[in-house]
Amino acid sequence: MRLSKKTLLALEAVLDVAVNARPDPVQSKDITRRQGIPQRYLEQVMQQLVHANILKGVRGPKGGYRLARERRRISMGDIVRIVGAMELADEPRDTPSVLSEKVIGPIWDEIQSEMMEKLDAVTIEDLCRSAATVGADGEIKSDADFTI
Repeated sequence: MRLSKKTLLALEAVLDVAVNARPDPVQSKDITRRQGIPQRYLEQVMQQLVHANILKGVRGPKGGYRLARERRRISMGDIVRIVGAMELADEPRDTPSVLSEKVIGPIWDEIQSEMMEKLDAVTIEDLCRSAATVGADGEIKSDADFTI
């Protein structure tokens, strides 16, 4: 079982904002450049995250995005729920069979509940610490020395 592409993009975008939004907001073009997220998908996801109070949009020439709450108050589960709700709305559901409704559905619901509990336990702050540990926090720094 894997997270959808849209969910992964949302997680990457929020983490990028959390790591890079100091002192100025993060512009979506910078997220696209750093993470390779296609601009057309990114703007749609970012607006959904703004509406859900995960991100805050900042207008103006130095505008962009900031976290709407502290990093420790945003969990991976929050983001997965927001994007998951978007995806469920995009997919029409057929009438489930009796086996699906009475046997598979309850087991799947239990698995999803356990997974969401684990995702709720991981905060953006935790992800920022992990990013710092592996050196993936912020811009890639060049080792070039331009001293003459």
